[in-house]
Amino acid sequence: MHILLVEDDVKLGELIQYKLKKQLYQVEWALDAEYALDLMERVTFDIYILDWMIPHKTGIELCKEIRMKKNRTPILMLTARDSVTDRVQGLNAGADDYLVKPFDFEELIARLHALYRRKETNWEADTKIFGDTLVIDHSTFEVSRNGVSIPLSRREFQLLSFMSQHPKQILSREQLSDRVWGIDAEITLNTVDATIKLLRKKLDDPFSDKIIQNVRGLGYRLVVEGGK
Repeated sequence: MHILLVEDDVKLGELIQYKLKKQLYQVEWALDAEYALDLMERVTFDIYILDWMIPHKTGIELCKEIRMKKNRTPILMLTARDSVTDRVQGLNAGADDYLVKPFDFEELIARLHALYRRKETNWEADTKIFGDTLVIDHSTFEVSRNGVSIPLSRREFQLLSFMSQHPKQILSREQLSDRVWGIDAEITLNTVDATIKLLRKKLDDPFSDKIIQNVRGLGYRLVVEGGK
């Protein structure tokens, strides 16, 4: 799950980002509405988490602008405002859910999961199955090939998960870096190559059929049939 967090409270933003990443989510963090809108133009996210009070625009104004652009990405509003009137205002602006500060992190995770499950048919299922070749379980972070369980690191799982969303599509090293590590991550493209190498060692080396291909000069692709 790729999440955009829009929160101007640095301490809270750092905490939310840290805890979400520990849950194996990919998280980008914007401190204001302008940077958030820029990220939305350049990156596809699964969920937006918007604070009510942010610089340049309020979370409500940002929410309305997102919906005016026909962007249907689920939105979770965070705010200290807990009156019924405020909640109605947020929902009427286009938010899908509303969480009052201070909140329990387990409740935040539960609400994110609920939004994820309610996404339209283009949302990714908990388990992605490519025939008998590859099975990716996003609820347990388990992967198997030809019935054989393959233990992966957190980053390897995130990389495979993203590639599985685009089977047979050539993905550049820059795309993989932005989506898996984050656009602000201080890594080189050699890090992408090294992680792909480790992933291929686990997913391809033990098997005769190779599913991760290196397309010289262009990037990498996951060659699997089907996907449901």
